[in-house]
Amino acid sequence: MLYVLLALAVFGLITSSVFAGMVLAAVPGYLRERRQALARVAERPGFTPALTLLKPLHGAEPNLDAHLATFFEQDYPEYEILFCARTLEDAGLETARRVAARYPRIPVKFLATGEPPYINAKVASMEKMEAEAAHEILVISDSDVRVTPEYLRAVALPFADERVGGMTCLYRGVAAEGGLWARLEAVGMSVEMSAGVLVARMMEGMQFTLGPTMAFRREAIRRMGGFKVTADYCADDFVLGNETWKLGQTVVLSHHAIDHMVINSSFLASLRHQARWMKSTRFSRPKGHFGTVLTFSLPFGLLALAAALAMGHAGWGAALLGWSVATRLAMSVAVGRLVVQDRSWFGLLVLYPIRDLMGVGFWAASYQSSRILWRGRVFQLLPGGKMREAK
Repeated sequence: MLYVLLALAVFGLITSSVFAGMVLAAVPGYLRERRQALARVAERPGFTPALTLLKPLHGAEPNLDAHLATFFEQDYPEYEILFCARTLEDAGLETARRVAARYPRIPVKFLATGEPPYINAKVASMEKMEAEAAHEILVISDSDVRVTPEYLRAVALPFADERVGGMTCLYRGVAAEGGLWARLEAVGMSVEMSAGVLVARMMEGMQFTLGPTMAFRREAIRRMGGFKVTADYCADDFVLGNETWKLGQTVVLSHHAIDHMVINSSFLASLRHQARWMKSTRFSRPKGHFGTVLTFSLPFGLLALAAALAMGHAGWGAALLGWSVATRLAMSVAVGRLVVQDRSWFGLLVLYPIRDLMGVGFWAASYQSSRILWRGRVFQLLPGGKMREAK
């Protein structure tokens, strides 16, 4: 039995090392593309088509005013911002109004949907804002993100190519209020999420977008049937990018990374959020998700150590565990530091190996139930990524 456990551990270390090698192989190309893109962005006036920013809101969030303000402080000649919530009295919209009052030169609209007709309430907001948008390139971002003044120039850049129908950005996790659990979730965003995107792009090209920031030509949205194509889906960002790709248009992974604020500071809130994300991935991309367990390294390293100790080979066990840690640190520095430019060395060097160990738990939990908690409501995920209200 011990030999079986040791063989399993070694197999897992091999597969996770292969994955780490693929990640490291993808990094130089991405960094080269970033240097080229930064040179183009630096050109003045450069490519700056008029843009419409769509910001769906739902209630108040920690530091929402500061995060929204960054979208009003863009180094960009012409853009508008549309906010939408379920009601005009929404606390998030009230915050947006206060922020907008400080930037009177930026055109802004505040919209409401009423009771949404879709399972995914965000889709109703997207439809409402698209109908009111003045410009042909639509930039969509979540409420819990923070950007720098060059953000819109980076977002617009890919659309200089007429073949591009959509783009998306990588993101680094930032623990908004600190705390161990939020920081563990944040470093998972910076490294684990970004690494998976880089490998997916290398293997099959960009066939999806990421919710914190995505942008599309209005023509592409209308050709796919409008935002309502995502009405029954949890992972609406994945669907929008995938539908754009199915139209034969290019989806671009930007050189620019943004801050994704982690607002789940408690243990339970963080666990629920990460479990929801894992379950959504399981139903959206079931085959790829099933193989995700073989990309984690620390669980196999610890299993190798335990089996080797029981067999009296402590040195071999320690070496295998050390190898598992080393591959995680290499990924953490290459992706977390070089690609998304996460500045938290403690998170990258200390917390990420722990997050890698936790990842197997979230992966296993994704198969325990098809139910998720989202915005205070319980939904059941269905094959293909659709969802319905849980009974």
